[in-house]
Amino acid sequence: MNLTINREAATPVYLQIASQIKGQILSGNLPAGFILPPERKLAEFNKISRTTVNKAYEELKALGLVDAQTGRGTVVTEQKVPVSAPKKQQPVLPMSWYPLFDKRMASLNDAVSEIMYMGNQNRVISLAAGIGDPDLYPIADFQRIQREQPITSTHLNFSPVEGYYPLRESISQLMESRNLAVTAKEIMILSGSMQGIDFAARAFLSAGDAVIVEEPTFLQAIECFRATGAKIIGIPMDQEGMRLDVLEAQISRYKPKFIYTIPNFHNPTGITMSMARRKALLKLAYRFQVPILEDDPYGDIAFDQEHPLPIKALDAYGYVIYLSTLSKALFPGLRIGWTIAPEPVMKKFLLLKQITDLHVNTDSQILVDRYLRDGCYGGHLMKILPLYRKKRDAAAELLRQEQSSIHFDFPAGGFYLWCRLPYSVPQKKLLALCGEQGVIYTPGNVFYPQESDGEHWVRLNYTYERIDRLRQGLMVFIKSVKKLSEWNGTRGVSTGARPIV
Repeated sequence: MNLTINREAATPVYLQIASQIKGQILSGNLPAGFILPPERKLAEFNKISRTTVNKAYEELKALGLVDAQTGRGTVVTEQKVPVSAPKKQQPVLPMSWYPLFDKRMASLNDAVSEIMYMGNQNRVISLAAGIGDPDLYPIADFQRIQREQPITSTHLNFSPVEGYYPLRESISQLMESRNLAVTAKEIMILSGSMQGIDFAARAFLSAGDAVIVEEPTFLQAIECFRATGAKIIGIPMDQEGMRLDVLEAQISRYKPKFIYTIPNFHNPTGITMSMARRKALLKLAYRFQVPILEDDPYGDIAFDQEHPLPIKALDAYGYVIYLSTLSKALFPGLRIGWTIAPEPVMKKFLLLKQITDLHVNTDSQILVDRYLRDGCYGGHLMKILPLYRKKRDAAAELLRQEQSSIHFDFPAGGFYLWCRLPYSVPQKKLLALCGEQGVIYTPGNVFYPQESDGEHWVRLNYTYERIDRLRQGLMVFIKSVKKLSEWNGTRGVSTGARPIV
């Protein structure tokens, strides 16, 4: 079955496949009982992953157009006319949703769900994850807390919109360890810090507004800002963080609503903004009266120092909206994050919280509050940080030993190695080659507002997998890079590298 696939289109490939097969079924070209090609054969013929074909077939099953039959495969089902309808009446066709969506939805990227889907396959080694090692989750502590604190009506009742007050007190104590003095009343609990990014986007941005981000940056922040119709202005980075010489010119030109930054162990680059750069960034914000949205999910994953000082701690005039989370150091399933913001901003965030999910899960808030009050968090960090440091070192050493043409900087914390590939290695072919061998990673282009800018970069996570599987996955990645580099080298493709900026 020959399909037309446009890999540059905004519509995910699996939906393109599902739409074409759907059209052939509804037109009668594929009659009832027709057996669709096996997933592997269709994937090989069209040079796509088997996972993509699987998702396309699942989409068709959800529409009732095909069915999986044991021993036969995926079979086209009979499209029946309703019993009560006259014989000549046309059958009711499946709803065509895509023309109804807001046009801004077409520009959104499906990379995260695709990565999560593939990462949940049992045999896949994930270098793409954005989380820590599940084997290190503090399950025993939370089980103990649940035994010692049985569920009561408080756990099952509404929480205040701004969050469970005892937890807000505990978070204020945690903020003291980051040299940030705030009261419980200045803190709002969120369903993960990602919700704070969404609230900032919805509170400040309209179609055509400008927002400034580091380039590259957190891919879901890009998608969140893009969904508002805003213009996303990327500022290149050096080893101290966002380049302020470029930033100043872009602020003057675009007059952005706010500046989004990840100053501590940046995602995806791993860069930590220098203290001098933090102070200079604040001065620039004051001068142009531009707020700063500071995202700090990785600050506690610090291997060689304490949690770097937040920009918010330096802010004397209330320009910084601060976001953080426990998802990276503990585990993501609890969905506990928080924001510290000036009062006018907090009021708008509270209104948005009311019309989205009203409040964070009450039981999760109570559990996390008890966990923090029992002093478990510091001990947990002492346990995981040496192990994550060991994984970082193992990953970096393997890359240095086995593949000198992959360049990266050594991060002082966080989850990632940000690697530059040889220019002879095509990203799509590398993704496919690694995927065929059961290894996934995150391509660099998804971290750029203009995706083509990251064609020769990749983000490799070193915290998620056990160290033996980490090494195994990295060896697959390294050998795949070598294979493609050598193959293209014989065809005269340049392997020259450009400098990191």
